[in-house]
Amino acid sequence: MTMNELEFSTSCIGNVADELHISQSEVYRMLKDSGILSDYIVKYYDVLHTYGRKYMTNELISLLRERKMLPIVN
Repeated sequence: MTMNELEFSTSCIGNVADELHISQSEVYRMLKDSGILSDYIVKYYDVLHTYGRKYMTNELISLLRERKMLPIVN
């Protein structure tokens, strides 16, 4: 993992934690356990880092819900 990928991943974790009002360590665990961290955030960093903060935050929350890491909200 490059420094840019690490910084982007850390930013994503913090943004999701802020949006969900949970700890960053809990978000990190969910992203890691679901595979989203390595198989999405890091793997597609080149494209994903060009998206806005709000878009990425919402995208990651949606992925966590799809992978049953968060309750689905209607």
